[in-house]
Amino acid sequence: MTKLDSIERLSLNQITTDRWSLKEAAEGCVRAGIGWIAPWRHKVAEAGLAESRRIIQDTGLRVSSLCRGGMFPAETAGERQAKLDDNRRAVEEAAELGADVLVLVCGPSSNKDIALARQYVQEGIEKLIPFAREHGVRLAIEPLHPMYAAERSVIVTLEQANTLAERFSPQDVGVVVDVFHVWWDPNLYREIERAGSRILGFHVSDWIVPTPDMLMGRGMMGDGVIEIRKIRHAVEAAGYQGPIEVEIFNRQIWDMQGDEALALTKSRYLEHV
Repeated sequence: MTKLDSIERLSLNQITTDRWSLKEAAEGCVRAGIGWIAPWRHKVAEAGLAESRRIIQDTGLRVSSLCRGGMFPAETAGERQAKLDDNRRAVEEAAELGADVLVLVCGPSSNKDIALARQYVQEGIEKLIPFAREHGVRLAIEPLHPMYAAERSVIVTLEQANTLAERFSPQDVGVVVDVFHVWWDPNLYREIERAGSRILGFHVSDWIVPTPDMLMGRGMMGDGVIEIRKIRHAVEAAGYQGPIEVEIFNRQIWDMQGDEALALTKSRYLEHV
């Protein structure tokens, strides 16, 4: 991606304003002077893919990524094939919306065999690559905090994500650095440097103390303990100069008026990112 400056890099990850439809979020971004958006597939499905594309084109927004693909592990070969088919649909949606990055939340184990689940993740990515390449979409592995291993992803460190991504071409597979998931890792800065040009996305929020909820407890930047700017500088030093997504799961923020939430997002981004 080309180098962008300051506020021009800010992208609204749509989950931050989850009460809004895609149309409402896109129009809100225009009012707030935010030039990027990262839609979620359930919001695209609500509007319909063709209408979602029209909304994005009409507002002039650029799409930093589509969330999410992944969720590869499953008990049976048939179930794993169904998940692969859904990932192919996600690739098609990303391409249609003008997103060249599909974020992969890789999925939990379907039983107690976490090593086998990680093998299924690798196999799923390997099978998806040719289809994604045909559509001009890169696959971005997002490691999640270890507390999500049983429910959302068996890939829980940036080191794991790098090791998995390195099995494939950097033109096909990279990683997402989300500060909420990786800030605690003693190997973080080494692994950011290792990721280098494979970094396909950078997501920001904050870790609130005490953490109010396992899933819905992300904070607005500046409300928690994460050294966001230090991590940003490391990601930039590794070569990433693309959009920066604000991705916050928090019902208090969701319950704010959307324009108010975007104004807060923008001010906290400028102050803390």
